[in-house]
Amino acid sequence: MPMNYAKTALLLAVLTGIFLVLGAAVGGKTGLIFAFFMALAMNAFSLWKSDSVVLHMFNAQEVTDATAPELVGIVRDLARRAELPMPRVYIMNNPQPNAFATGRSPSHAAVCASTGLLETLDRQELSGVIAHELAHVKNRDTLTMAVAATIGGAVSMFAQYMQFGMIFGGNRDSDRGGLGIIGTLLAVIVAPMAAGLVQMAISRSREYQADRMGAMICGNPIWLATALRKIDRIARRVPNEEAEAVPAAAHMFIINPLNGHGVDNLFSTHPNVENRIAALEALAREMGVSGSSGSASSRPSDRDGTPGEVWIGGQNYTKPPSPWG
Repeated sequence: MPMNYAKTALLLAVLTGIFLVLGAAVGGKTGLIFAFFMALAMNAFSLWKSDSVVLHMFNAQEVTDATAPELVGIVRDLARRAELPMPRVYIMNNPQPNAFATGRSPSHAAVCASTGLLETLDRQELSGVIAHELAHVKNRDTLTMAVAATIGGAVSMFAQYMQFGMIFGGNRDSDRGGLGIIGTLLAVIVAPMAAGLVQMAISRSREYQADRMGAMICGNPIWLATALRKIDRIARRVPNEEAEAVPAAAHMFIINPLNGHGVDNLFSTHPNVENRIAALEALAREMGVSGSSGSASSRPSDRDGTPGEVWIGGQNYTKPPSPWG
């Protein structure tokens, strides 16, 4: 836990520095002062409200036993196994199968799954994914991830505002540095680099740790391995428009939502999926669990995203109309 807090502090310091550089480049002394106070306010806000901001970024809607009983039941059972408080449960209306967890602490955590994930995975695979996200909560990775997404997204938006002249636009006097045009060009270049920096600030090793702990929470590493293989395959052809708009939040998801989109290959936020699957299969052998993610022997069928049905206990049930659209 102390190491996570240290990494969070370092991340805040780096991104605050980026803010100050952008402010000074575009607005000189005035811009530097403005950026300084804006960064202070944003840092304080992100530590306490970053989870709400991130959930809002992806238009996530909170669900309950009444609106999503199966998902909430899975989260409750796994949280009990992980000895965690029951987190809030959210669903984002997005066709790409993916999920993330957020919150500054286990007692203020939230787990979010996409509609694409619920339509793609069977109950066992979904359990593996949720267990992975709860592992992030238990390891307190969610504080760092939420802060990174909030601050990184704000960096990008700040740069865009400067690009369109909405902040410090048009004034090139000596007090403001005389760098209006240059500063704007700098902002355009720095924005994607800042987003990449935020993603790289989240260690890949955390995904391996969350995979391992998540597999132990759900009791079967193959469930998560199979889910990762399926999610990765579909994510490569189904875009996530919200994540593309806020690339600094890409590290929060269980699978990189920007797969196959150019610059993402230069700023990889996740370990190679095949390596993660291999590690989970090795763990399964250690635990004496049979089956493999390739054969999917633990699943009744590889549905590959067939909408309108869910697998529960090996039987096919028609899914009721979605209350979230």
